[in-house]
Amino acid sequence: MSSRVPAPRTDGGSGGILGVDGAQLARGAVDAIAARAGAADRDGELPAADLDELRDAGLLGLLVPTRLGGFGGGFADWADAARVLASASGATALVLNMHTSVVGALARTPDELARAMGAPESFFLARDQLLARAAAGEFIAVAMSERGAGSRLSALATRYRREGDGYRIRGVKAFCSGASHADVFFVAARAAESIPTDPIDPTAPLDPSTSAGPSGPAMVSHFLVPSGPGVSVEPSWDSLGMRGTGSHDVRFDVWVPAQALVGGVAGLSLLVAQGMPQWLVASYAAVYAGVGRAVFDAGVDHVRGRRGTGMPPGLAGLPAVRARFGQADAALAALDAVVDECARRIDADPGSDLTNRWVWRAKLLAGRTVQDVAASIVEACGTAATRRGHPLERLYRDARCGSLQPATSDVCADWLGLAALGGDPEADASVARW
Repeated sequence: MSSRVPAPRTDGGSGGILGVDGAQLARGAVDAIAARAGAADRDGELPAADLDELRDAGLLGLLVPTRLGGFGGGFADWADAARVLASASGATALVLNMHTSVVGALARTPDELARAMGAPESFFLARDQLLARAAAGEFIAVAMSERGAGSRLSALATRYRREGDGYRIRGVKAFCSGASHADVFFVAARAAESIPTDPIDPTAPLDPSTSAGPSGPAMVSHFLVPSGPGVSVEPSWDSLGMRGTGSHDVRFDVWVPAQALVGGVAGLSLLVAQGMPQWLVASYAAVYAGVGRAVFDAGVDHVRGRRGTGMPPGLAGLPAVRARFGQADAALAALDAVVDECARRIDADPGSDLTNRWVWRAKLLAGRTVQDVAASIVEACGTAATRRGHPLERLYRDARCGSLQPATSDVCADWLGLAALGGDPEADASVARW
């Protein structure tokens, strides 16, 4: 565990209730992480040294309560830290986001809510033990998405079933960020009995999104599975952007004890995800806001560097180029304001209808704003910025991924549209959100 003392907030910002400054914690790691970002993108792997930087800064325990060795931060502290980290490497910030999403959901779900949903008392001890290990530097990777299903939990093929006094989990996960370095995997799976099978071939599951089975999507549960026997990382990550996340496939055929079931009750973690979607939705927004600002700064450096080179009027002297930067500056400032308002509401009133509307707004605006800003800045900077190895070429590819990650921009917009028109965004969507 990091021995650093939580830094008191002195700027009047919107940090967590204990005043830890997430941005200040992150600043101690960014220089070294930025220096490795290009190589990480080229190699398609998260550098182990980046994870060490995050540990040393205490960022794995940012949201862990102080009684368990963490900094006791809130969502706003994560939003501040994420934007700073993403200015150095969007990929590394995204990996930490996955870890933080699990820690935040466990640490910030009120005990009384968990009890009301059926969590047994044994869950709270297991939760505290996991959070203490996170504060001490244990890294949690999220194994939720699958090929063909994406992040739609109701369409998962990975299944679990009771086996003795525990559970057997079988399946293959995709897009598991930081998989090569995980100490623990947060695994989403459907109860085997809730996955209907093909009557001609009983071993072949049907698409559960078309036939939910007797238990339906609520029988999706999450498990904390330690790395080791029965868990194998299959190097497969070769993507357009966010290549430095090393988001490989992971195969599971593993038995876990009963206490590995998150919440201690089948389906509980999915109910929490629906009620407080910030941990699967808005947590991405701050990362991409930081990527957008990194695009802007790299564009400024490029344009200034082209002045006085003997070429026709420097790019900075062209009104059209200046206008693009002016539009980008306004768009990114507006996105930051939305992220800040979303974070403030999450810390003050998590799970309320109005707060959740801000959660979906933040994710939608982050995905759309950052990809538009990146496209405009690259066009302003010209063909030279698209060469492999140029910071803007990598950042452009990273920025394009924001609208594709869960929840996608189309899903976010549909949720908001249903809410605006008086519908129930969770019940009235024609396709299950999760």
